[in-house]
Amino acid sequence: MGSHGAPAAEALIASGRSSEKLSLPALQSKMKCDPEGYESELLLLLNQFNSSLELFQQQAKMNFTSITGIGTDPTVAKDLGDRAMFLAHVTPFYPNHLADFPLKLADLLRSAARTLPSGLRCHLTQALILLVNRKFVDVGETLSLFMELQTLGDRTLKKLAFDHVIHSIRRMNQKHKNEAKNRALQNVLFTMLQQKDEERAKRALVTLCELHRRKVWFDERTANAICTASFHPASRIMIAALSFLLDYEKLLDNEDSDDSSSDDELTESPQVILSKETVYKASHQGTSASKKKKKAKLQRVIRSMKRQQRQSSERSNNNYYSPLNHLKDAQGFAEKLFSRLQKCNERFEVKMMMLKLIARTVGLHRLILLNFYSFLQKYIQPHQRDVTNLLAAVVQACHDMVPPDAVEPLFKQIVNQFVHDRSRPEAITVGLNAVREICMRMPLLMNEDLLQDLALYKKSHEKAVSVAARSLIALFREICPSLLVKKDRGRPVDPKARPKAFGEVNVATDVPAADTSLRALKKLAGTKVGHALPESKDGILSNEDFQRIKELKAKKEARIALAQHGLAKSAAIKVPSSDQLSLKRVDGTMLEVHVRKKMSKDERLALVKAGREERGKYYARTAVKQKKTGGLSNRQKEHKKKMPLAAKRDKVARSRTEKKKKQQRSGKQFRGRKAWKQ
Repeated sequence: MGSHGAPAAEALIASGRSSEKLSLPALQSKMKCDPEGYESELLLLLNQFNSSLELFQQQAKMNFTSITGIGTDPTVAKDLGDRAMFLAHVTPFYPNHLADFPLKLADLLRSAARTLPSGLRCHLTQALILLVNRKFVDVGETLSLFMELQTLGDRTLKKLAFDHVIHSIRRMNQKHKNEAKNRALQNVLFTMLQQKDEERAKRALVTLCELHRRKVWFDERTANAICTASFHPASRIMIAALSFLLDYEKLLDNEDSDDSSSDDELTESPQVILSKETVYKASHQGTSASKKKKKAKLQRVIRSMKRQQRQSSERSNNNYYSPLNHLKDAQGFAEKLFSRLQKCNERFEVKMMMLKLIARTVGLHRLILLNFYSFLQKYIQPHQRDVTNLLAAVVQACHDMVPPDAVEPLFKQIVNQFVHDRSRPEAITVGLNAVREICMRMPLLMNEDLLQDLALYKKSHEKAVSVAARSLIALFREICPSLLVKKDRGRPVDPKARPKAFGEVNVATDVPAADTSLRALKKLAGTKVGHALPESKDGILSNEDFQRIKELKAKKEARIALAQHGLAKSAAIKVPSSDQLSLKRVDGTMLEVHVRKKMSKDERLALVKAGREERGKYYARTAVKQKKTGGLSNRQKEHKKKMPLAAKRDKVARSRTEKKKKQQRSGKQFRGRKAWKQ
């Protein structure tokens, strides 16, 4: 045993190099410089490693928990780990001698990982990672091993193996993607995910979610595998899958907001067209404080418009992504999850997650799940826990393909439970906002009497309630003004507008806004050149026509955004299309009260002082002049100059006369000297 665990210095003495006692790092550097001259040292260290390796393999076969003198001796384990790292570093220089070393290392970890000491296990894993990174071992051969190492309960080893799996697969797909290799690796993780062993399934799910979030495995197979994990018998796996699917878009939003500045620099920024009048008002009209506020509002408008244009361009280019978008059988997924929700005995938070995911899937794919709306009715109470998220799920599950009769009992219950005179202002506000969002998706639920009753809340003394009621009125001014009383209609854009009947579909026969664009082009050409553009007989639009259409849409969106932020005259609200509403994520905070309360005097003072923290200390100009290090100015020298006695008396008399005249004029209005008294 002692000869097998001899240190490196004794090994070098035995090899005939007693004059120079080298450590392993020093020997490693010399072997890299002169591989042929140090073959004997390599063979000696390799033989010692092989003998220790055979001993550990025998231990694994006999199922011993430890071996006396090896498992308990930290120095022996450290020497073995150091030799493994040493051989891993010099493997590129001795490919023939160390051809079997990577496989022996992997076999040792695969057979005896649980019986090895923690430090030795980490050293052997690091050595194997080094060999995989240098492509002496394929990723596919060691993936199952590294996934198994994550289940041993060692935190350091778990992080080491997990990071290696993520980075190796990411590096493999960095330049080009090998679909066959990726499919083989995915099959390994999919098999682990379907196992009943909770720890293995959890590690496989975490790995798949991380690779999907990093957009390495950004395909339908991975998305469907993550969604299928929602039906795992272990509740921990189900909760992890539900959390990822619900929070996926929030993760992307955070990443976009963090990297927005870099994205704007690297990619071409979206086009935002603002009128010169708006920019001039924000820069030149008003006091300095009001101009500062207008400029800040203008910057917020520009940022929001750029974000909206970026999102719309991503969706139009099919780059907009959510794992639920690529469900192969969305209807079956929703029905299966809903049946599990009805039967499960999980805590309320887990039920809420399942309910929100079902609602999100129903709204995204426009599914018909009629029993879901009656199931939600028993939860719709103002005192219900987490009621705003419940209402957000109700809103998310509503779309124009659902029959209004199926949702009407739920809709009436929301109105009856939240919007009445005895309800609290916060509950009324949430109820009105929920009614507005539902009617935006299913306007056929609203009737004339109910809308006129809800519109009366615009006179409420609570600002949040009146704002919510006015937003509901503004919505129906656009989609169906005939349901409102005459004084609430205002001046709608289309007085005869009505919502589409159930099942009605509008089929586009031409390019939207094409006529408007052509008229604008003709008008522009007529003013500049002196004659109008010729009529296009075939109706084919050129690239310039499409560019003009894009500019007109951008100007219209700019006017709407400026009106919403109070920087322009009020414009009609923009009602999103059904496709846009299905992609929109509804959060419970959207339905809550968002009215800023009036601050007290102490809060205002604290806000003012917080804004002054970056300023330097205030000094008067005289104090600054007195502290200056240079000489005196000419005016200061005149003050200190000694005058003769006659000049002093004249100055005193002159000041006395001026003081007397000032006192005489103080009691009455001075009308100026008469011309004859001069």
